[in-house]
Amino acid sequence: MNTKFCSMERMEDKIKTFAAYGDAGHGGITRYSLSKENIQAREEFTRRMKAIGAEITVDDMANMYATIKGSDPHAKRIVMASHVDSVKNGGNYDGILGVISAMEVLETIVDQKIPHKHPLTAMIWTNEEGSLYPPAMMSSGVICGKFDKTTMLASKSVLDRKTTFKEALEASGYAGSIENRLNPNDYKCMLELHIEQGPILESAHKDIGVVTCVLGMINYRIRTYGQADHAGTTPMAYRQDALYAAAQVLTYLHKELDKLDPALVYTTGEIKCHPCVHTVIPDFVDFSIDARHEDPNVIEQVVHIIKNMPKEVAKCKVDCEKAWSRDTVYFHKELVELVKKSADEADISNQYINSGAGHDAQFVSEMIPTTMIFVPSKDGHSHCEPEFTSVEQCTNGASVLLNTVLKIDTK
Repeated sequence: MNTKFCSMERMEDKIKTFAAYGDAGHGGITRYSLSKENIQAREEFTRRMKAIGAEITVDDMANMYATIKGSDPHAKRIVMASHVDSVKNGGNYDGILGVISAMEVLETIVDQKIPHKHPLTAMIWTNEEGSLYPPAMMSSGVICGKFDKTTMLASKSVLDRKTTFKEALEASGYAGSIENRLNPNDYKCMLELHIEQGPILESAHKDIGVVTCVLGMINYRIRTYGQADHAGTTPMAYRQDALYAAAQVLTYLHKELDKLDPALVYTTGEIKCHPCVHTVIPDFVDFSIDARHEDPNVIEQVVHIIKNMPKEVAKCKVDCEKAWSRDTVYFHKELVELVKKSADEADISNQYINSGAGHDAQFVSEMIPTTMIFVPSKDGHSHCEPEFTSVEQCTNGASVLLNTVLKIDTK
């Protein structure tokens, strides 16, 4: 098969155009799900896809599908999907680049009149970030049976603590039909292109990440219990300082976890301190520990360390509670290898890589064959305004996506 290439000019135009929807004024965007800015991006998607003759449908969770017909009316659809919503003060590539690349694949096929048997679909997943209406990956979770729809519709805005996702959905005009959902009867497979969101590809001087899996992870809450007393009148020897104890526990965990596989990553990203008053010794601290690794045996070792940490530190009781976990999700091997072959044939540098972050693709992989394609993130930055991937690298990603889709179409 002759390698096909996408248009850098079209890619650059789409990147710049979509960056205006939710422009925060200093290089990035805030584009919450179903917000005015989000709807502007959806309207742009619709306009451009209708211009190439695509049919637009929307399902009951506001996921959007733009489809061009194939030569075989009975063939299943090949779908390329990502999201257009962002975190607060996020960048111009997370999620949206996957949608832009899917659009570019369809535009290239129509423009170059490339024959294809299967219907081809560019898709927008709703509320992947969960920034305004938690949780993350909400709609793919509902579609793939991970989340209860009624519970998700009741999710409240983190801004006003009142508006529900259901209300936002009804007001958006994008509440479509349940019959339009992604499903295994009508869809053959899904591919999701995404920025890496880390420094690995750039440091290795590779332009494509051939994604093999989404890492398994565990999330625990660690709690320390002390005694609240006056900060000025309680001698140090008499104190039961829960924050001091928490600091020692966290140091202990770092020391022990660092003895495990160097590929293990772990983070304390949230801490709650009570009463959080500068004149009061803290009597309670609750902090998170998030650990991720491909091998379940390493995750088991992490859990062992957490469960066997000291039960009393600095005269304070210590305990832990599992918040949630997920197993490593492996992508469809044949699709992974087609991505690799497409990159090799296009002479675009690449390597195998895993995803430490969650994506809609991990849920979909349990419904239909699925895989992902990564492009580099400059300096590893993501979920922030400095997030950047060159237009050349973006176009390389779109071209690999295009050729992977064409290989799937001929098989």
